[in-house]
Amino acid sequence: MSAIGSVIVAVCVAFVFSLLLTPLAIKALTRLKAGQPIRDINPSGHAVKRGTPTMGGLVFMSGTLVAYIAGHLMLKTLSKKFSVPSGPTLTGLFLLGLFICCGAIGFVDDLLKVRKRNSLGISARWKLALQLLVGGVFGAIALYFPSNGQTVASTFVSFVRDLSWLDVGKIAAIAVMVAIVIGATNGVNITDGLDGLATGAATMVFAGYMMIAFWQFRHWCGDPSAPSFTHLYCYSVRDPLDVALVAGAAAGAMLGFLWWNASPARVFMGDTGSMAIGGLLAALAVATRTELLLPIMGLLFVITTMSVIIQVISFKTTGKRVFRMSPLHHHFELAGWSEVNIVIRFWIIAGIGVAVALGLFYGDFLRAIS
Repeated sequence: MSAIGSVIVAVCVAFVFSLLLTPLAIKALTRLKAGQPIRDINPSGHAVKRGTPTMGGLVFMSGTLVAYIAGHLMLKTLSKKFSVPSGPTLTGLFLLGLFICCGAIGFVDDLLKVRKRNSLGISARWKLALQLLVGGVFGAIALYFPSNGQTVASTFVSFVRDLSWLDVGKIAAIAVMVAIVIGATNGVNITDGLDGLATGAATMVFAGYMMIAFWQFRHWCGDPSAPSFTHLYCYSVRDPLDVALVAGAAAGAMLGFLWWNASPARVFMGDTGSMAIGGLLAALAVATRTELLLPIMGLLFVITTMSVIIQVISFKTTGKRVFRMSPLHHHFELAGWSEVNIVIRFWIIAGIGVAVALGLFYGDFLRAIS
């Protein structure tokens, strides 16, 4: 069994876990009356979704953790053959920690919404403060705890790898990471407005990061067992196989959840899920040294977020709206598109973003070895 086997195990365990456990979670959330409040300003067709169980993100968060453990159990049999860690690494804990902490912010938000029976949860000011705190704490962890002289994050801003001419220092690097966390969590949260939309898009992005991380593992500067020619175009990252495990586990868990979240959704991920996804995307971008590649990888999230920004700026400056309603998917709903058509077409956009990002990443590798 090769190293890829441990990643495959993580993907499969996460998928099966989410697929089988989500129905149980739906029943439990229904009994607890954890129904999704629907704002009156939403398109009228959304009224039928009122009361659908929310906080389903707890399922794929749990599935990711279980699958990560399963992947490491497989790695125990590989640790003697390959230069891989036999147990969890700081990088893995950094990824999962940011995943869970951002999800916890969303969970509190969902809990308040359910208790108050309206769509108002944590105030925007408090939510931003918590995101700043979480991003700052994990930024410090990523930059101030080296192993073998290497930290999880870098003081260099990165695209497909660190940009050697753009060293911003530790304080600015933490600020950059905080900005990525805020942007990613809110981007996914804004996109999560139609059945399966954010879930399907996130599955593709996590799968893309799994491929990037595993490729970095196969061409890793830190692998002493690698052939000498590998170091001519190796990646200076920390614990890339662990990154691939987490990304693969998240992709598998999201795919299993999508079975129940696709239209007509039987459960919503809630802010619990969308915030967790955004946090993990930010962490993956930092750990793989692909920070500026993230907006391309998460193209759909960027487009959706920009539609809100454009709408707000236009209305405040001219009194006119660019879109019938923002985020963008609601604009197309009011234009007469069916929910399923919007989701499928937006998934295509998400897939294009992932494909272009992977092309840029691999293109840099080809350029480096030519």
